[in-house]
Amino acid sequence: MALTKTQIAAIAVAAAAVVLFLVYRRLSWRNRRRLLLALFCVVTVAGGFFFTRVSPITSKINLGLDLQGGTHVVLEAVDTPDAPVDENAVQKAVDIIRDRIDRLGVSEPVIQRASDRRIVVELPGVKDSAEALEVIGRTALLEFVDEDGNVVFTGKDLAKADVGTKPGTNEAVVTLELKPEGAAKFAEATEKNVGKRIIIMLDKEIISAPTVTEPITGGRAIIEGYESVESAYGLAIMLSSGALPVKLDVIENRTVSATLGRDSIAKSKVAGIVGAIAVVAFMLLYYRLPGLVASYALGIYVFVVLGVLWGLKATLTLPGIAGIILSVGMAVDANVIIFERVREEAMTGRTLRSSIDAGFRNAMRTVLDSNITTLIAAGVLFYLGTGPVRGFAVTLTVGILASMFTAVMVTRWLLKVSVDSGVLPADSLIFSR
Repeated sequence: MALTKTQIAAIAVAAAAVVLFLVYRRLSWRNRRRLLLALFCVVTVAGGFFFTRVSPITSKINLGLDLQGGTHVVLEAVDTPDAPVDENAVQKAVDIIRDRIDRLGVSEPVIQRASDRRIVVELPGVKDSAEALEVIGRTALLEFVDEDGNVVFTGKDLAKADVGTKPGTNEAVVTLELKPEGAAKFAEATEKNVGKRIIIMLDKEIISAPTVTEPITGGRAIIEGYESVESAYGLAIMLSSGALPVKLDVIENRTVSATLGRDSIAKSKVAGIVGAIAVVAFMLLYYRLPGLVASYALGIYVFVVLGVLWGLKATLTLPGIAGIILSVGMAVDANVIIFERVREEAMTGRTLRSSIDAGFRNAMRTVLDSNITTLIAAGVLFYLGTGPVRGFAVTLTVGILASMFTAVMVTRWLLKVSVDSGVLPADSLIFSR
């Protein structure tokens, strides 16, 4: 039986692991540490290459309205004689709009109340604001009326609405499935109106007026006359989600250009690259080889943050990028505190390995205090903030937790293994200035 590429790769990896294990057992203790350090570097560099060139992790993260463009709409509920505005009506409108947008498949939308009567809707990636408004803001009051003006049934009698095609023509239609009571009403009305029209109205506007050719008793009906499946799908979404309980006026409707998003991302990348170079240069000049180790751990930290954001399916906005950059500063600050403490321990005459253990142990209280206070501030921002402010709080929180992991765990392990393997000479004054 022929093996697949995946099976061949798995066998190759298993064979390499066995060979490495056998080699590892025959090495001296110092050479074992060198092998571990080399394997760690190879794996992390290969992972970095894969997640930047082969399958960029940044392309997997959802982008907010300010980074990829889209539609920003502000709706305001207004009183009408039939539907006065109250708290329950506005909240129900929010829920119905959210249901409609979810059915549209928009990734990571923002639907929130801006005041007692106003609703803010942000749709990343949606360029046709008119089409979006047609779906999210229309009242969607469906009525079937006979020629005498009598209402046969309304959207309340509807069990399901979907999209289909008319047999023989492939014309897009909206298919309706009625509840038992509605089906009985419809059967009675079509039986009485054979040869006559039944007018289909949406928000008091005529959208179709088909002629009844025979009684319809199956509880099913169709609405014809759509140019495309997309337009028919919009009506099906509105009918399935139900009618809005109040009238909504459009207060603001604007399209955010994708050019603005690309410009923001480009500037953020430049700022990130310049900042990273400055940080690495400082760490190398000031701390020499340990600074190189800390910079390497900082690179791992960036991928950890991006991986967590991808795993959480978080939406990255421009304030979110600011949160990541700020957390990078927090990560460097933790390394500076720890290294200064290690240096102080080394000046007392301790060996380098002993200084590393004591320095990390004694610096932990300061590192924890500074990070915990920042986490409290981020928690307050997340709880009280909305939209981009919450995005900033999320990325800042993820960044701080990741920085603590890389500074305390990764940097410490790398330093100790580097000393044990002889990469960092134990008798050198590498922390002297």
